[in-house]
Amino acid sequence: MTSRWLLEAAEVRNLAPRFHVMSLAVLNEDKDIPQEYRDMLANAWGPVRTCIAAAAKAGDEVLLPLYTALGNRIHLEGRPIDRALVEEALAEVGLPVDLADAMDSDEHDEALRASHQRALDLVGQEVGTPVIHVDGVAFFGPVVTPAPKGEDAGRLWDGVVLVASTPGFYELKRSRTKGPDFS
Repeated sequence: MTSRWLLEAAEVRNLAPRFHVMSLAVLNEDKDIPQEYRDMLANAWGPVRTCIAAAAKAGDEVLLPLYTALGNRIHLEGRPIDRALVEEALAEVGLPVDLADAMDSDEHDEALRASHQRALDLVGQEVGTPVIHVDGVAFFGPVVTPAPKGEDAGRLWDGVVLVASTPGFYELKRSRTKGPDFS
């Protein structure tokens, strides 16, 4: 959701988002989490490994279109994560489908962990994903649903950057009242 908002904000503000890999599976692998959540995260390794392999082959600029192609299939179409889904996403963005071999391999895990750690190094350990870094300031979030559109997206960007750049500002939070809304 945050990525969709950020892309909307880029349409009305002077920003050019660049994407890097961060992984909820890596973030939570050593945490005490419910087994149901751990099982869900087990499925996340394949796509994120594929993303890091794709970036290694074609550069970080492939991450946004690949992330979008994967996300559309997973979140909008509600499809299960499997090799066919990943191969379709790779093909859609013009990448070799054999990059899906990374799904079942730990070959790129060191690079995955390094990319993930770079985000944590910017913002700290007690956060989740996403992490945004702008003008020397990094922060977790915002977690927002549905993603604001147009000028609403721009105003949220302005506010988020303002509070995040305020020295000593650390957190805003409220309980979620609904799940993701991809409309």
